[in-house]
Amino acid sequence: MVFVKGPGLYPDIGKRARDLLYKDYQGDQKFTLTTYTSNGVAITSSGTQKGDLFLADVSTQMKNKNITTDVKVDTNSNVYTTFTVDEPAPGVKAIFSFVAPDQKSGKVELQYFHEYSGISTSLGLTAKPIVNFSGVAGNHTFAFGTDVSFDTETGNFIKSNAALSFTTADLVASLGLSDKGETVTASYFHTVSPLTNTAVGAEMVHSFSTNENTLTIGTQHLLDPLTAVKARVNNYGKASALIQHEWRPKSLITISGEVDTRAIEKSAKVGLAVALKP
Repeated sequence: MVFVKGPGLYPDIGKRARDLLYKDYQGDQKFTLTTYTSNGVAITSSGTQKGDLFLADVSTQMKNKNITTDVKVDTNSNVYTTFTVDEPAPGVKAIFSFVAPDQKSGKVELQYFHEYSGISTSLGLTAKPIVNFSGVAGNHTFAFGTDVSFDTETGNFIKSNAALSFTTADLVASLGLSDKGETVTASYFHTVSPLTNTAVGAEMVHSFSTNENTLTIGTQHLLDPLTAVKARVNNYGKASALIQHEWRPKSLITISGEVDTRAIEKSAKVGLAVALKP
């Protein structure tokens, strides 16, 4: 695999806070089962109940030396295929993906990891493709990055983002500008106790077009080595919590709930996710 050095890629900026505040919260019922064949192919089946709608997919992953092949088929008969080549050259990862039957979905992406930079560029495999470039420069403490997409058919930039981050041993802070300058996001992640994986985090999102602010704060803690709890609340009164238990190695059960404290008469949303691995 590619050895990640330096500041990482653009999506890594603010990731610790986003994972704390949003990862593993589930408002639906989801079941995932992963099995392995004798030659090492991983087969994962998942189903999600969203109200009256049931969504399912089956995916396989096969690794051969430095090449990983992922294929997924969903209930809409879409076939997602991704080929990943780790280190065709030092510090480089190449990714080729497409979705059948969408003939315009093909995309090739190159990622480059360096001690003081991380670069990702992708190109749609069409006559007039969308070109995306993102780059981060810095080190393990301070990093600055940008993420832009250009539509060659219309001649317009469809995405123009920028962000910076500051990282210490127990603190990660980031500031980002997105939606072509219409939205600014500030996030904060602080490790309170590494022994119990206790951490707190916050995210403030301000929209210049609507002049609205959204503040979300959250925390996480390990009750024991196999059981984690998380909680979050935002300034609109939405409060969520989850408990996740690893009842066998790599097999997780997660129960989460959300209530609207400003409309307590409404029913709480309850989600359940079960992931089984041998």
